[in-house]
Amino acid sequence: MQLRLLLVRDGETIFEMPLSPEDWPHKKLERELEAAEEDFEKFSKIFDALSHETRLQMMSHLVAERDRTMSFTDFMHDLDLNPKLVWENSRKLTECGFLQKSGRGQYSCSERGQTTFMMMSLALRRLIESLEEMENL
Repeated sequence: MQLRLLLVRDGETIFEMPLSPEDWPHKKLERELEAAEEDFEKFSKIFDALSHETRLQMMSHLVAERDRTMSFTDFMHDLDLNPKLVWENSRKLTECGFLQKSGRGQYSCSERGQTTFMMMSLALRRLIESLEEMENL
């Protein structure tokens, strides 16, 4: 397939990964899969936090805000949510480390939450598009 995922920081590649098992040396692939199993609980929490449409919308709105901050009331009005839904979903996002309560009724997007959300939604979306394009060639 020859599709590769690169992580680059300040112009320097810090991680490069082939996206086809056939492109990995077998032993290295086994080690990576074992490491992923060890981190399953971490992955599960992230996927669980982002597996709900309301939480995805909340994160999307927060990341789009210039100061990455929204109030409880903003969530209710902007997303047309009742207080119980805002409370339940903000609690779930806070427990996972995506949100930080920054004041009475104020929520801000944590640095980790912002980066994880962007990677899991925007980057994953582009990756899926690329894979679909390759299937259609």
